Amino acid sequence: MSVINIQEKFNLFSDHWSPKKIGELNGQQILLAKLKGEFVFHKHDNEDELFMVIKGTLDIEFRDKTITLNEGEFYIVPKGVEHKPIAKEEVHIVLFEPLSIKHTGDIIADITVEEYESI
Repeated sequence: MSVINIQEKFNLFSDHWSPKKIGELNGQQILLAKLKGEFVFHKHDNEDELFMVIKGTLDIEFRDKTITLNEGEFYIVPKGVEHKPIAKEEVHIVLFEPLSIKHTGDIIADITVEEYESI
């Protein structure tokens, strides 16, 4: 294992909604993603999902409310809760998720990633 510089890793890619794996621990994966625009409503039946904002402002829409995350803030979406991330401007996030999680949960969409690229 070596020191990982998150900003250097963000500089390696420019695509949106395609998380990149930068590490694993205890059955969890650490992912980086750049977001812009709207994702799809989806849920993860068996996994919680942590969104941590590194740069920008991220809205997460739920069926009954919307929360806003600013730089340095995180939110854990509980398993089974439908949600849709929205980034009006480009947002950089760190995700902590179980290895078993599916990118778009129970939904298959054009943006679905089957396997995360390691960088």
